[in-house]
Amino acid sequence: MNAHFPRILTLLRKEKGISQKHAAAELLISQALLSHYEKGIRECGLEFLVRCADFYGVSCDYLLGRSPDRQGSTLRVEDIPEPDTQDKDSNRSVGTVLPVLNKKLVANSMNILFDLLVKAKNKSLTGEVSAFLMLAVYRMFRIVYAAHPKNQEAMFGIPYQVASRYADAVMQMCEANAEALCKGQSIHGMEPLKQTEPLMLSTDSLSKDYPLFSSSLFNLVQSAEGRIGYRDRGRR
Repeated sequence: MNAHFPRILTLLRKEKGISQKHAAAELLISQALLSHYEKGIRECGLEFLVRCADFYGVSCDYLLGRSPDRQGSTLRVEDIPEPDTQDKDSNRSVGTVLPVLNKKLVANSMNILFDLLVKAKNKSLTGEVSAFLMLAVYRMFRIVYAAHPKNQEAMFGIPYQVASRYADAVMQMCEANAEALCKGQSIHGMEPLKQTEPLMLSTDSLSKDYPLFSSSLFNLVQSAEGRIGYRDRGRR
């Protein structure tokens, strides 16, 4: 059995809020055997795998870590909801203004960034930029997720103590790769960026090409540089 199964098996039981003894009885095995399965000491058979899938209401692919979707579905572009789908139907209080504002600044700026990647027509660059951003969200999500002590760590395959540092190392590699590609260098067999003309930008061109999103990008740049405090540091 693969390395994901013990973790996911444990996660599902804890999310269901039942003891190992209760789960073992429902799955028609001994508690000791279930403990071995959850710890990865022993491998289960196909019959038990299917029984677990039925009991927890998930697919075998999910149990084996082959799909992040509980029903084992493969994610398609048309299945991904628009970023603001939930917002349109929700009622917001004054206290939610700040996260909504920041979300829009980030989302609108990302619209511009990914449109530029489309114009760049370079799959390698798109991959490195996308991986960097996904890892950034992953790191922050794990921090927020870990705020509540009852949230199950078994949701993740990498221990919390090392996840952020590992992700940071990969983010730095993604950033280095993206920079090299943008400078026309081939790295690790990836195709360098050849046509930079579509990426010629100015505040004026950004405003004209992205009238709905450009102000968000300008505000994000200002906010980010304010957070960095480069000018303030220079005065010290």
